[in-house]
Amino acid sequence: MKERIAVLEEKARNLRIDIVRMLHKSQSGHTGGSLSAIDMIAALYFHTMNHRPEDPAWPDRDRFVLCKGHAAPAQYVALAEAGYFPKEDLMMLRRLGSHLQGHPDSKSTPGVEVCTGSLGQGLSMANGIALGLRLDGRESRVYAIMGDGELQEGQVWEAAMAAAHYRLDNLCALVDANGLQIDGEVGKVMNVESIPDKFRAFGWNVLEIDGHDLGAIVGALDAAAAAKGTPTVIVARTVKGKGVSFFENKASYHGVPPSDEELPRALACLGCFEGFASE
Repeated sequence: MKERIAVLEEKARNLRIDIVRMLHKSQSGHTGGSLSAIDMIAALYFHTMNHRPEDPAWPDRDRFVLCKGHAAPAQYVALAEAGYFPKEDLMMLRRLGSHLQGHPDSKSTPGVEVCTGSLGQGLSMANGIALGLRLDGRESRVYAIMGDGELQEGQVWEAAMAAAHYRLDNLCALVDANGLQIDGEVGKVMNVESIPDKFRAFGWNVLEIDGHDLGAIVGALDAAAAAKGTPTVIVARTVKGKGVSFFENKASYHGVPPSDEELPRALACLGCFEGFASE
C-alpha cells in the first residue's frame, strides 16, 4: 500500500502542475479551490472509482459529481490523465468552441456526469443518481465533492436530510473544507461549523481527515464503501491553493489564474520547470 500511496502522491503533484499551466494559458479560472481538491480527485479517479475512459457511458461505472463546479480544472486534468480526451485539450480551457468550459458540462466533456456550478445543487443531483442506481439494481457508487463555503446554501441541508432518510449508502460526499471562499474566511462570511456535528445530526456516517494525506483519503474512501445503511461524508481539512506556497490560504486566489511572472515560480514550487508533468 505504501507504494500505491507514493504513486498517488506523484500523480497529484503532476495534476497540480497541469492545473497551474492550463489556468495560466487560459488566463481565466479558479486556482485555489482546484488545488485544494486535487488530492481527493486523484484518489477517486486513480484508486477508488470504477470507470472506463474508453466507454464513458458504461452503465456500471461509479459516478462523480463536482458540486463546487468552479473547480472544474481539477476534474479536467484527472479526466485527461485517465484518457477521456487528449491532454493537449487542457490548453483550450475556457476558449470559444472548446469542450472544456468554465464549469463542468455533461453535454460537452467526456466523463462529466452532470452540469454543475450553481452552488448548493450538486448533492441533490448526487442523491437522484444514487436513488436511480438503486432502482436499477446496480452496485455502482456516487461520489460528490462540495466546498465548505457551499454548505452555506440551504439546499445542501435539504439534500443531506433526504440522503439519510433514504439510507443512501451508495453515496459518499466529500467536503473540501479549506476555510476560504471568494469573499474571505468562511467562518466570517457565514459560519458553517461544526460541519461534522451537523452531518451527524442529519444521520450521516462522518469521517474526518487531512485532505492532503493520500493515505488518509484512500482509507476514508474504503471505509465509506464498507458502511451500510447510511450515506457517508468525509470532512477533509484542506489548504486553498495547496502546493504553491504563495497561493496557499489566500482568498485572493479563489478565481485568479497565475500571471506570467507567477507561472515559473508556481511550477518551481511543484518541482517542474517546463512542459506538462507527464510529457
